Amino acid sequence: MGSETEKEYTAFEEKVKRTVYLDNLSPQVTEEALRNAFKQFHGTLTNLRFIPSYTEPSYNAKFALLEFENQDQAKEIIDLLSHFPFMILGMPRPVRAFPAEPQMFDDRPSNPGRRLELYWLDPEDSDFDVAQQLKNLAEKHGAQQSFLLKQKQLEEEEKLSKQQAEILNAHYQKLEMLNSALSIGSAKDLARLYGVNMTDVSGI
Repeated sequence: MGSETEKEYTAFEEKVKRTVYLDNLSPQVTEEALRNAFKQFHGTLTNLRFIPSYTEPSYNAKFALLEFENQDQAKEIIDLLSHFPFMILGMPRPVRAFPAEPQMFDDRPSNPGRRLELYWLDPEDSDFDVAQQLKNLAEKHGAQQSFLLKQKQLEEEEKLSKQQAEILNAHYQKLEMLNSALSIGSAKDLARLYGVNMTDVSGI
């Protein structure tokens, strides 16, 4: 029995190694959109699951686990997304990729090398106050972390939106220059500048 449990957990650890954790996903992203987005990468996506955030006001999925054929494919995806902004559904929200961790899987098997013992504390127990303080501290830290992540995300989205606006403006200016250069008025101005007779040119 113990041997089977160890084999099951070993297989689970291999699964974790070939899985990519995505965060910063737009709430509008669907499984189909996510699968289509990753078709452009080298690697075969074998499984996909969303992780709902139960600490947010809405229960929209903003995180996902993507399982690939092997660990090398997963590592390549993580490396690529760490160097190049990757957006899905045109949202100004660059997706971030990290190696998956065992605690991210709600169906993870029990670790044969780890044993946990849980018990309820009675309010009269001497350790009850300490446990309550630890619980309040954990909730406080969770709220602080959620706030900081939101601030970080807003800063990144604002920065990316500004970059996109600058690129769009640069393209627009180039288009305006081309249109201006091809216009009759600009052609005459150039002819006047270089001493070219437009009538002679048109008659050639």
